[in-house]
Amino acid sequence: MRSRVDKVRVVVADDGRRARSFTTAILRKFEDVDVVGEAINGTEAVALIESKRPHLALLDFHLAELDGFGVVRLLKKNRMPLVTFVTAFDEYAVRAFEANSLDYILKPVKAERLRHTVDCAKNGFGREDYKSQEIERIRAAAADYNDGKLLERIPVRRRDEIVLVPAGELVSVEAEGEFLHLRTTQNENYTICYRLRDLSARLESTRFVRLGRGTIVNIDMIRRIVPIAGGMFTIVLADNREFRVSRIQSRVLRERLLRL
Repeated sequence: MRSRVDKVRVVVADDGRRARSFTTAILRKFEDVDVVGEAINGTEAVALIESKRPHLALLDFHLAELDGFGVVRLLKKNRMPLVTFVTAFDEYAVRAFEANSLDYILKPVKAERLRHTVDCAKNGFGREDYKSQEIERIRAAAADYNDGKLLERIPVRRRDEIVLVPAGELVSVEAEGEFLHLRTTQNENYTICYRLRDLSARLESTRFVRLGRGTIVNIDMIRRIVPIAGGMFTIVLADNREFRVSRIQSRVLRERLLRL
């Protein structure tokens, strides 16, 4: 059964003041739209979306602190609105958005394009099957997205806040099912939902090393390497925790660390 939405609640997230003001100015001319908040970075966007509960979020893809997909990854599932990405990307990036069934708006934003987005979202609000399918597509695309850039900070949800953990402060990363457990030089522990192979690809390769299928450690935190049977190693970290290194990764470790 369809429920009527008189006004579409919208959050706009863009770290460019002029672009954000331009978009919100257009939206405020629509009688059926209520702009409930503006965010200047990804962290603020997550907090704003979860507190204001908008129907629709317009996310600039290249937000500071967290990009658009980073925002989607951190949103609680029951707080996910419909999402449209705003981008100045070229045609290749646009095709990537299309392939993932995500809506997008190219900059500079035009009133008729915003109107179309609002209408599409509005038509889907009363259909839970539509909304759930759209949200699942967006979440799946966000989970698979990797922009190839090395991570400087890792956003981690802790209760109702987001902690930005400097990548250089990681001591170890251990996989457990769909979760990764992070330990830092400050003896802090965090858990994120992410794939180890994807995180490994975005950490600086000269600083971090895989010990096997389930563990990554910071090379600077290795204090001792102990040979064991079969040409394998056990490593001891600065915090005295020990990890067994797989046979293949023992060869990598030997080449990287044990040759003058």
